[in-house]
Amino acid sequence: MNDNLRLLADKLGILTEYYDAGQNHKRYETSEDTVRFFAKQLGYKADTDADVEYSLVKFDNRRWQETLEPVYVVDKSHAEFDIVLPLSQKDGIISITAVSRQDGKKHTISSHITSSEEREINHKKYIRQVCSIDTDLDVGYYDLTVEVEDKNYKSVLAIAPEKCYANPAVDNGRIWGYALQLYAVKSKRNWGVGDFTDLKNFVDVCAQSGGNVIGLNPLNILEHNYPENASPYLSISRLFLNPIYIDIESVPEFKASDLDDVRGRVEDFRNSEIIKYEEIYPLKIKFMETFYERFLEGKNSKRQQEFKDFCDREGAELNKLAVFLTLYEERCHSVWGGWRAWEEEYRNPSNPAVKTYAKKHEHRVNFYKFLQFEAFRQFDLAAAEVKKRQLKVGFYRDLAVGVGQDSAELWSDPDVFIAGSGAGAPPDAFFPGGQKWGLGAFNPFALKAKAYEPLIKIMRANMRNTGALRIDHVMSLMRLYVIPNDKELGTYIMYNFADMLNIVAIESHLNHCVVAGESLGNVPDGFLEALESKHIYSLSVLWAERSAGWGGDFNQPSTYQTKSFTSVGTHDMAPLKMWWFGYDIADSRKADIIPNDEVMNNNYHEREMDRWKLLKALDESGLWPQDRLRKDNYIYGEAYPEGMAEAVNTFVASCPSRVFLAELENILEVDKRQNLPGVDRDKHPNWRRKLPVDLEDLPKNEMFIRNINAINRVRS
Repeated sequence: MNDNLRLLADKLGILTEYYDAGQNHKRYETSEDTVRFFAKQLGYKADTDADVEYSLVKFDNRRWQETLEPVYVVDKSHAEFDIVLPLSQKDGIISITAVSRQDGKKHTISSHITSSEEREINHKKYIRQVCSIDTDLDVGYYDLTVEVEDKNYKSVLAIAPEKCYANPAVDNGRIWGYALQLYAVKSKRNWGVGDFTDLKNFVDVCAQSGGNVIGLNPLNILEHNYPENASPYLSISRLFLNPIYIDIESVPEFKASDLDDVRGRVEDFRNSEIIKYEEIYPLKIKFMETFYERFLEGKNSKRQQEFKDFCDREGAELNKLAVFLTLYEERCHSVWGGWRAWEEEYRNPSNPAVKTYAKKHEHRVNFYKFLQFEAFRQFDLAAAEVKKRQLKVGFYRDLAVGVGQDSAELWSDPDVFIAGSGAGAPPDAFFPGGQKWGLGAFNPFALKAKAYEPLIKIMRANMRNTGALRIDHVMSLMRLYVIPNDKELGTYIMYNFADMLNIVAIESHLNHCVVAGESLGNVPDGFLEALESKHIYSLSVLWAERSAGWGGDFNQPSTYQTKSFTSVGTHDMAPLKMWWFGYDIADSRKADIIPNDEVMNNNYHEREMDRWKLLKALDESGLWPQDRLRKDNYIYGEAYPEGMAEAVNTFVASCPSRVFLAELENILEVDKRQNLPGVDRDKHPNWRRKLPVDLEDLPKNEMFIRNINAINRVRS
């Protein structure tokens, strides 16, 4: 790779080399083709050496060719912006105003110039002046107008707090709650998949047991026409909710007689060990179609007004989602290749043909809006229960790192994503070949050009009804591993980390929402320190709290980080009982993640050693339940220690971390995992496992009672 191409890559934030997260920390050099590909996708030609030279000049001149940048994201304590003017106008600023997007208040800004720089481009001289704002502005967003002689120039000014929102109950306490996969909730009343009424009822269970936080899987809408694609991390829009969580029997238009013909089917769904998405979802949609017709025919003017208000509030984004779903439904079985294979006039939501189509299919478009209206209403009811029961944090939602490439989000605004590629992960100890997630990745230049609006909308939507937000793969605020669709390896694309962090902090502040970041994997140097300085909590799991990486002794709880949300494991990890017996190793061998029997046997040997290490750590902690002390060495995992779950939950819950999340799978001794990363549902029933105990029976379940009593003893 020649020096100029390497220089262009550096300016554009395309890494020309990177290291994996494996134990050997292997170095990879990005291929020249990959660098040229991403340069082009980011708006800079790089096919030839001449292209690269031209792009270097273009990049260096770009700031000098616009008066104001599209957005300035600044710290409240150091608010400033720069302006580029013809040298002849260097004293030409007449006035600066900022109109708050929060309350509409107009501010006349006083400022002073702190520095200036001159440059000549195409025989014309320019000056770039940095203006420091003296006026005290509250945290939030402002429409900035700078008047220079007879012209007005506009931008967006985003004023960020020093740190993210701090909830006193978290910062000053040691609270606990549950990590809940909502779809997996089993109850005597749901239709074979957890729903918003289950969530509302679980709030009561949480409050009664002394918990104050409920961690949730991503709740965003998935593929409507392919409900079997059930991964909550592969959404079609992170702005809206998955209608499968609607409780049909709680919809106002529901009638008791509606169940007459489906009671048997619903009972079968309820009794099935595996969630039957491909049957449950279409049945729910069929009922919602009936309810929508009743809604239109009804005389409930209050509900109809609420629907209108909802549509007005959600505006263009809701309309684009509904139109996308209508178009997709009509084409999904005849046009292959997703929305990019549609007729050209339908590939852009701004095209007049799309508006004509939406008007022609207004009834179906409005039905999809009705689905969201009811989903939001029921989720709001669950959130109201949080307030009623006075949970100190309440819902702790999960924001997925991306959306599918064949999604409403990409169709709605394709230019803000890097075309022809998808997010993934480089090779590591668990996935030597890397991972292709196929998720849309933001184009950092296009994102800034849109004043970060797409990111702001996503953050705001997922902070709704939320006391804390988990940002999945939080390293994506700094960099994201992106892979061209026709290649197996890609490289890291860098983002404006300071801007991204400040946007998160602004939304955290405005929505009174604590922020935590999932940072397991390939973490850049200095990254965790940057998160901590912004008051973003880290995440920690038992399996990572070891003296020498994943193979060392288990650390005692007293060594855990304080500013952390801590749990035994995650949805991607084997639950405790499965881990103990090594069933996860057998699953990985069956799915060919473990390549051969020799490697499998080595894993079993390592697991045997890990069991000993865990028993040793529990013994040293003295946290075995007194009436269920360890009676044996359980060689080769021949038995499951009677008090194992209770001991492990007590062990981790006793740590100083501000928040502990108990997993029901561990409490109820589940021995099957929810998700096996890296494989499709043909090899493992990902996202389909139900909890073994009905929600209504949890409060009287012995294992549940013993575990929450033990947790309360060490968290109080």
